[in-house]
Order: sequence, then structure tokens, then C-alpha cells
Amino acid sequence: MAFELPDLSYAYDALEPNIDARTMEIHHSKHHNGYTTNLNNAITDTPHASQTIEEILKGLDLNNKALRNNGGGFYNHRLFWAIMSPDGGGTPSGDLASAINNTFGSFDDFKNEFAKASATQFGSGWAWLCVQSDGSLKICATANQDNPLMPGIGCGGTPILGIDVWEHAYYLNYQNRRPDYIQAFFNVINWGKVSELYKKGV
Repeated sequence: MAFELPDLSYAYDALEPNIDARTMEIHHSKHHNGYTTNLNNAITDTPHASQTIEEILKGLDLNNKALRNNGGGFYNHRLFWAIMSPDGGGTPSGDLASAINNTFGSFDDFKNEFAKASATQFGSGWAWLCVQSDGSLKICATANQDNPLMPGIGCGGTPILGIDVWEHAYYLNYQNRRPDYIQAFFNVINWGKVSELYKKGV
């Protein structure tokens, strides 16, 4: 079963001024599309062809660079689009809000820690909010297209929120000002979707 580039639930310009339309178009139609095509090439005529992307990543041989890079790129971007919305921003509520407060002390403390992980990830990569099996939360960062589902990368759990800090995600609008992009990202987070993912991950 071939993987398909997911459609966005909003227009390329819908996240402006936080994320510009041209960046969204290139990011989705070029970068994510490329990962999708290369992932399908990497699983053709292999046992992975019948697996879900989650199954592929959880059982990944990290030495398989084609599958690691493109499987990660496919999964990471699919999550990234899903947890953003033109109506995003604000604060979480319910069980997720309680978990954030219990783990980090407050929502503001969570924002500061997440922003720090995003800003200090050297070079290309991602920062994540992950849910652990006991319902607790963890913030971590990974290089390139790695993610917490992959074994042995030092960042475990089920990702429920991720920010892409590759330069292609923000450079047209923010140039070298990654911290400004990170702050803008908080304005488009779809906390309803993140809460839904939290409930599934517990």
C-alpha cells in the first residue's frame, strides 16, 4: 500500500502572518511530497510495504537511511500540518491542560521549555511534546527527520505536538530569526487536535 501526500485542511495562506503562503506551498508540495515519493520507493518490494508508518518507524533499523529519513519526513510533516490551524493559538484545556500543569508547573513554563528545545536544536531537526504511557509529558528534540517513535534516539513516547525547525520551514519569512518563528508557531497550534492525540496516546 503506497503512502499518499495528505491534503491540508486549510489553504496555504491561511496561517498568515505567522507562516507565509509561499513557505507553506513549498514545504507541503515540494518537501513533504518528496519524502512521500522517496518513502514509497524505499518500501517497494519489502515487508514494509504492508505496514503502517507507525509500525515502520517503531521497528526501524536506524542504519536504513532511506527509510529513516523519508519515513520520518513523511510522518513528521503529516503531524505538523494536523496540529496547526488558522483558528489556533490560545491555551489547551481539560486533561491536556492538567497534564501540562502537572509536568511543567504552568502553561507558560511549558511554552518556555518547548521554545528552548526548539531554539537550541542545532541545525535541522524537530522539537516534540510527547506523551508517556503513564500520561505524563516530555519535551525533547531530534535531529534531521528523526522522531520519538524511532528506537534508540533518546527521545521516547508518542509525539502529540511537533515543530519543524529545518530552515525550509521558516527561512523565507524569518531568515535567521528562528526564535521569532517559534513564537509565531504558538499562534497557530490547534490545541483541540493536540488534546485528541493526547487522549489516544495515554
